[in-house]
Amino acid sequence: MIRRRADLRRDEILGAAVDVVSRNGLARTRVSDVADELGVSTALLFYHFETKERLLSETFAAAAERDLARLDRVVGTRACATDRLRSVLRLYAPAGKAPGWTLDIDAWAEALRTPELRDASRKVNRRWRTAIVAVIADGVGTGEFTCSDPVAAAERIGAMLDGLAVATQVRRSMPRTRAARWAAEHAAGEVGIRVEKLVGRRSVSREGGGPGARGPRDQDGGRATCRR
Repeated sequence: MIRRRADLRRDEILGAAVDVVSRNGLARTRVSDVADELGVSTALLFYHFETKERLLSETFAAAAERDLARLDRVVGTRACATDRLRSVLRLYAPAGKAPGWTLDIDAWAEALRTPELRDASRKVNRRWRTAIVAVIADGVGTGEFTCSDPVAAAERIGAMLDGLAVATQVRRSMPRTRAARWAAEHAAGEVGIRVEKLVGRRSVSREGGGPGARGPRDQDGGRATCRR
C-alpha cells in the first residue's frame, strides 16, 4: 500500500468514507477500511474524527448533503408550488439501485445503537420536512393548495414516503410504480388537489440527477399546470 500525505482535509476523508460505506454498509465499515481506501494510517483518521461513530455520522451527513443540495434547488426555484411538490416527491422516491435510500435505511438501523448517527439522521429528516412545509405553505399562499396545517401535512407525507421506501427497498413487497402512485395520491389529498397534478411520466430520484432543467411534466407531455 502506498502511503499518502498526512495533511488530508476532512472533506477528502469523508469523500473516501462515503465510497467505502456505499460498498460495505455502515455496520460493516471499519476505520481501517477507510484508511486503506486513502492509503493513510488509522491514527490520522482518529486525529480528525476521534471516534468511529463520529466518522460514520459525518460520513452519512456528507452523503445526504448531495441530495439535500438538489432539494434546496427544487424548493428555491420560481416554479409554482404544484411543480415543486411533484419534484420533491420524485426526488425523495427511490429509483434504480437507490444508493441514497440504501444508506438512509442502513443509518436508521444503526441509529438505534449510535446516538451521533441518530442525531445526524434526525437533522437530515428535519431538512426534508422543512422543505415540504415550505412548498405546501407557498401553495396555500398562492391559492393552489388547501391545507390548514402544512407542518402536520408534511409530517404525514414524509412518514408515508419513508414507509413506502422500506416496502420497495427492504421488503420488496411493492413495485415502485405503485409506491409512486400511492405517494402522489396521499400528497394530493393532503393539499387538496387532483392526483393527476402530481403524476407524470418523468422520473426524478434520490439516486441522482435531480429534477430536470425543463421542469416536471404532466401525462400529456405538457408542463404541469398550477391551477387546482
